[in-house]
Formats: sequence, structure tokens, C-alpha cells
Amino acid sequence: MKVTISVIKADVGSLPGHSIAPKELLDVAREALDVAKEDHTLIDYYVTRCGDDIELIMTHNKGVGHKDIHGLAFRTFESITKIAQDLKLYGAGQDLLSHAFSGNLKGMGPGVAEMEFEERKSEPIVICMADKTEPAAYNLPLFKIFADPFNTAGLTIDPTMIDGFKFEVYDVKDQKKITLETPQEMYELLALIGTTGRYEIKSISKKNGEPAAAVSAEKLNMMAGRYVGKDDPVCIIRGQSGFPAVGEITEGFAFPHLVAGWMRGSHSGPLMPVGQKDANPTRFDGPPRVIALGFQLANGRLVGPVDLFADISFDLTREKAMEITDYMRRHGPFEPHRLPEGELEYTSLPHVIEKMKDRFKKI
Repeated sequence: MKVTISVIKADVGSLPGHSIAPKELLDVAREALDVAKEDHTLIDYYVTRCGDDIELIMTHNKGVGHKDIHGLAFRTFESITKIAQDLKLYGAGQDLLSHAFSGNLKGMGPGVAEMEFEERKSEPIVICMADKTEPAAYNLPLFKIFADPFNTAGLTIDPTMIDGFKFEVYDVKDQKKITLETPQEMYELLALIGTTGRYEIKSISKKNGEPAAAVSAEKLNMMAGRYVGKDDPVCIIRGQSGFPAVGEITEGFAFPHLVAGWMRGSHSGPLMPVGQKDANPTRFDGPPRVIALGFQLANGRLVGPVDLFADISFDLTREKAMEITDYMRRHGPFEPHRLPEGELEYTSLPHVIEKMKDRFKKI
């Protein structure tokens, strides 16, 4: 059967700082999606959080970008926002940039990752959710998972994968996109996605077009025209039988690479894979976290999840991440810990510089 999986997230309020979306908000979301399941808008759902972000994981048969699903998510986040405001939570409703829903969430603030496919005999799905970082944080792990044979053995020994994959890349500055194929255009792909402030992997597919991965590539600050928090992206990845094995997917996150985000969305720090119980970024509002939940799809029903990064074999990765955290923090306000000026154009820094502009003299 054809099934659509939609993962839609938003930051609509947190307990002190930007650390935890409280249980009261998740309960409201579960009630709303339970009604949608009863009236057959949804096949199944799972509500969770990563840090202060709430994620709605939904399955249905309406296709990608459907107004019923996006409208459901929008109304749910609006209801949650009202509770967050009553509780005087920090940043209540900050990801809802508009309150005039017009059929699709594009440009409205919430992050969206979706894909539609024919459900296989066995359909493993990994949902990655990150906090205190931006969509390009997935560039390096997704490249390793789908294009690096040193990470993914199946690229060399699985005849159903050896042809490689197609990468759809967004240029978020010029609002353009390009599709590149691996392994033929691997170097061209790396030339783009290494510039993480501009180029982001949006989706990955097999050469025949069958979807393999999808990322919420929305740049929240660019939509708002001001700093309103990092995008805290979500990602859907299909595993096994022609796709990377689940172990090859998790291995892509075993290196805590530097990503943009952290405090005020203005610093570089390590992306640390954690179990869900540790997705509570409090040190300097960080460091950036990523969790991964594994599900089996059964006629659209979500079976699971498995908390994939709760595995103790990621302890050394987390230890390395904390070493990197200490090292980066000692830079204080200096680059490369603080992001370059071009990456800070939507924060309050331009207002600080504006105050001093008349005091600059020609050299």
C-alpha cells in the first residue's frame, strides 16, 4: 500500500531557557492527533519532543503537502501555543510566524519533512530530530550514510545500492535547487554541501526516483527576517533492502561534527547524538543534540519506537562531543566559536554595529 509519512515540528514554548517542552503541551498534541486518527484523517501518529521542540510524526494516505495534514498540524500547534501562553512558557508560539493558514505550512515557521512511497514487505524508518542547530547539520551525516562506502558498506557490496543515489540540494540564499547524482557527481555535491550556511540537502532518492530521505530544510530566520531561533530540523530516512541498513544510518552520526546553532543560534558546536532522556540542552543552551527513533511501518501503523542513540556504544561519541564543547566554549565571543558575521545577519549583532557606524573613520 502507498503510505505518506509526515514529520512536522515546532517550538511553541519551553520550561526555563530553551530546554524542555513540558508534558502538558505534548498531551494537547496527542489529544488532537487522537481525534484525527479516529476520524481517519491519520492512519497512526506518535508525538515526541527533542529539547524544546515538539514533533508530530504522522502516517496517512493523502500524499505530500496535503492541506488536511498541514492544517491539522497548524491547528494543533495553535492549541499548544495557547496552553504555553497560559503557563507563561518561554518563547511561546515562536515558530508560528503567521496565523493565517492558507492550505500549506510552507513559509509559516514549522519544519516539515514528508515522503510518500509504496510500503515494502518490511519497512524500517528512522526519524532523526535535532535541537539547537540548522537543517544543514544533516549534510555530513546524510552524505556519509548515502555516499560514503567507508560508512555504508552496502554501497560496495549490496547490488541494489551500488548504482548510488540522487541528492536534491537547496540553495537557501538564492532560493534555487539542484539535483546531483552519486557516485558520478560526488565532488560537485561536496563542493556545495560543505558550505553549510547556504546549501542544504532537502531529499535523497534512488536513481529510479524512489524516496530514501527527506529533511525539513526551512530556514526560520530567513522567513522571519529576524532571529527567532534555530530551525531544529527533522529528517526521515528509510532503511534496509536497497537502502542503507539501520546500523549504517546510525553510524553516520558517530562523529560529533561541528554545526551552527547553540546559544542564540550564533555559535558552532558539536552535534551530540543522545537518547531521548538526555535531549535537554542546558549548557549554554546546548550543545546541539540529535535523537533518532526507529519504527517499523505495518500498513501505515507505527510499530515502536526504538531509541537508537540510547545505545552505550555512542558513549565515546558523547565524550568526544563534550571535549569539543569545552574547547569551543573557551573561545568565548571569538570565531570560530561565534559564527562569522555573514551568518549573524538575522541576529541582534547588526543592531549593535548600527549604533557604532558613525564612529568609524576612514583609514
